[in-house]
Amino acid sequence: MLLIVGRVGKPHGIRGEVTVEVRTDEPEARFAPGAVLRTDSGAVAPAEPGAYRVPAELTVESARWHQGRLLVAFEGVLDRNVAEALRGTLVGVDSADVAAPEDPEEFHDHQLVGLAVVTRQGERLGEVARIDHAPASDLLVLRRPEGRTALIPFVKAIVPEVDLAGGRVVVDPPGGLLDL
Repeated sequence: MLLIVGRVGKPHGIRGEVTVEVRTDEPEARFAPGAVLRTDSGAVAPAEPGAYRVPAELTVESARWHQGRLLVAFEGVLDRNVAEALRGTLVGVDSADVAAPEDPEEFHDHQLVGLAVVTRQGERLGEVARIDHAPASDLLVLRRPEGRTALIPFVKAIVPEVDLAGGRVVVDPPGGLLDL
């Protein structure tokens, strides 16, 4: 499974650097020099024959922060035109290459997606569709059996147990939370 760690933005300068919209908690590790990132190159096609084709992998040559933005130079991307062709490309890592968190109370998004969501009494409420990272707290996006979604704050008071081995998340939602 490809875990998206960033999205390539606009070129910066004339030597092939690009801005990257970071989508990882560990940008220094994911964008370290020598890191190999997989692309969604199947979704990006050249506009005309002979145009630059986004490769399946990009190797980070250098990365630095500039005015709150991550600037990355990839090997082989030597000018602004090639950098422009990368715009919009999603870059990621294989979930198999990501070590499990050391803290037993911490989880990667891909570990939670697809888990059954049940109450303390065992009533099935649906499954985790995705995780939204909001400013106040992370939110479990619950896909309900009838097709609608609900948001559950991912805090210990409401989500007392995550059982990865059992494939479930136990929740204790306050009244009315799932009706919003």
